[in-house]
Amino acid sequence: MRSFTQHARLRRRGVFVSGVLVTAALALSACSGTAGAPAGGSTAGGAETAITSLKVIAPADPGGGWDQTARALSQVLTEDKLVSSAPVTNIGGAGGTVGLANLATEKEPATLMITGSVMVGAVETNKSKDRIEDMTPIAKLTEEPAVIVVPASSPYQDVKSLIAAIVKDGPQVAITGGSAGGTDHILAGLLLTDAGLDAATIPQKLNYVANSGGGEAATMLLGNNVAAGISGVGEFAELIASGDLRALAVSGAERSEKLPDVPTLTEEGIDVTATNWRGVIAPGGISDGDRAALTDLVTQVHDSDAWASIVAENGWTDAFLTGADFDSFLTGDIAQTKDTLSVIGLVG
Repeated sequence: MRSFTQHARLRRRGVFVSGVLVTAALALSACSGTAGAPAGGSTAGGAETAITSLKVIAPADPGGGWDQTARALSQVLTEDKLVSSAPVTNIGGAGGTVGLANLATEKEPATLMITGSVMVGAVETNKSKDRIEDMTPIAKLTEEPAVIVVPASSPYQDVKSLIAAIVKDGPQVAITGGSAGGTDHILAGLLLTDAGLDAATIPQKLNYVANSGGGEAATMLLGNNVAAGISGVGEFAELIASGDLRALAVSGAERSEKLPDVPTLTEEGIDVTATNWRGVIAPGGISDGDRAALTDLVTQVHDSDAWASIVAENGWTDAFLTGADFDSFLTGDIAQTKDTLSVIGLVG
């Protein structure tokens, strides 16, 4: 099986959602500022400059995957002395679109904001005025499967019993996760589509409690305020290991190395796979030289032993893309996410 971001093959009633890693003919246009890179980025006039400090924005509250990625990026940048400072600012809200609006007005080219699948979906569900296409794509960094969990005392022993309860009892069986319209929300909808519900019925049955960070979802689960939760493996792994949460299934094509005893959805007879990608974008309107400098800087992070160690420790998958490859991926991801949100009834 090929590995796609938000990949779901839904054969009931002939529906087929292929997933967002689609090769697109059109590349996003990278607009033109002034910054450089330690390895020799240059301005449009050819003069080399150097990025000595960098702003890093996590468009979510502390504790979730975006925050973890932002702080990992900052850690490698400073500890490997690629820049003198890389402070992280958290700007949470609305699936990252509050942070996106902030980036749209950012005047400093040496700024990177974490983005990913969640933001792609949130832009559509929130009808955001500011769009990812208006910014400057820099790199795709990682992919991560989601894990579906329940509190330790939950009566649901497998994912199919959980889905059956939602189909039967609807809003009484609440699921928490990340932002509305994001990967967690989409996955919940795809599970119900696979169970036979149509786009008109899913919003009536699915009681999805959105959060701006993984920490909030964990608190709701630990307080038994919801029946189940969906988030990245890295965000729930410690609570699963401690026994506070019980994992029912992971959403990747293969089992997670961090949760080797937890079956995949496909192993449980559910024809859905999904992974959440994360990457970085810069403000729109920066120069080609600025984009090249930032890309070079992020490439140095990716190539470092420290970054490889962090990726392995968090159970992320290295999915590095830059330049035209990332442009094409992002174009395809946005288009396919729109289609998927429509299929599961989250947008009209």
